[in-house]
Amino acid sequence: MTDSPPASNRRAIWSWAFYDWANSAFATTVLAGFFPVFYGNYWREGSGPGVSTAELGFANTAASVAVALMAPALGAIADAGGQRRGFLFLFTAIGVLATGVLAFLGQPAWMVALAAFMVACVGFNGALVFYDAMLVDVAEESAWDRVSSLGFGLGYLGGGLLFTVNVAMLLKFEAFGFAGKADAIRASFLTVSIWWALFSVPLFLFVRSRKASGAMSLGAAARKGLGEIASTIRELPRYRPIFLFIVAYMLYIDGVNTVIRMATKFGADLNFEPSVLMTALLMTQFIAFPAALAFGWLSGRIGPRPAIIVGLAVYTVATFGAMFMTKPAHFYLLAGLVGLVQGGVQSLSRSFFARLIPPEKAGEFFGLYNMLGKAAAIIGPTLMAITALMVSDSRYHIASLPILFIVGGVLLLRVPNQRVEVA
Repeated sequence: MTDSPPASNRRAIWSWAFYDWANSAFATTVLAGFFPVFYGNYWREGSGPGVSTAELGFANTAASVAVALMAPALGAIADAGGQRRGFLFLFTAIGVLATGVLAFLGQPAWMVALAAFMVACVGFNGALVFYDAMLVDVAEESAWDRVSSLGFGLGYLGGGLLFTVNVAMLLKFEAFGFAGKADAIRASFLTVSIWWALFSVPLFLFVRSRKASGAMSLGAAARKGLGEIASTIRELPRYRPIFLFIVAYMLYIDGVNTVIRMATKFGADLNFEPSVLMTALLMTQFIAFPAALAFGWLSGRIGPRPAIIVGLAVYTVATFGAMFMTKPAHFYLLAGLVGLVQGGVQSLSRSFFARLIPPEKAGEFFGLYNMLGKAAAIIGPTLMAITALMVSDSRYHIASLPILFIVGGVLLLRVPNQRVEVA
């Protein structure tokens, strides 16, 4: 048997939650904000929106596949050796360094830029496997919804604050000492790298992984972990609550992640000014901060599953309505609706899944959780990439996503709310 998790304590909880504050700078400034537009307008200048959108979609898909292939095995190894924090540090370092590389690439280094972006995405998403699993290390089960929501709330606030500075650097580049907007954006990538590294420090200082039973070398942990993950994958269909949730999650989180990664590119293809795109993204961030905390409260009133369903319904309406988007006001409305529910769907999915799995195998199961979530992310970006090459009207590119929210929500309603005991 493994050691029982420590009692909730304020320092560990806030240190863990501040990692969301740290890495959300990448999600906001790089993933959702500057990189999709800057890639098409700078590194791929003159290639046309369809080409750069397709390349970006396929790059996101490749990064998702890489994490999907690694995550479960690494999660199981981390569980067996008690090294969730160590693996979190490794992937954080990969993400931080690759993001920093983007700051030093000029034209026409589009292939290197795309490769660095993909490596940074692997670091970002790979770290999330171990960060998510550490939820069971820092809080008692009764606090998981609130603590998970706190993390996402701080993430949106921190990411929004740095992004505000980055937008100011872009709009007032001369006041910041930059020769042009391109220099300001590349410098923004460097600020993300520094921010991510700096605010990760409290977690590595004050949060401890759940200890494994007995000392174990890395090689022994690898053999044990790989054997367990192979057994768990074979037996997964027998664990009905976990299996149903993962299938549902694969579908609806694919839609959520596609909106996050491709929304600004979608707006750019509609010829909205960069100021409109950045303002809309800032709206999403600062609306999402209180909204994520509110979803933690709502979960305490109606339960996590109904609260997630509410969020998926809003996503369905928002993405379907994108077909009728013609002016910036419509894009602002889309941003506001997404901000209301984005953090809630993400945070409550994490805490609901934590309730289904054995805590001592959290790394392994969160590896599966992230693997299948990232594997599913193949569908949304690929659909948008293919649609972008086939259909000239950009409004239809995002309108293929509602089916993911609808089918995922229906399956989620069938998930039994009970912890699974795994032999």
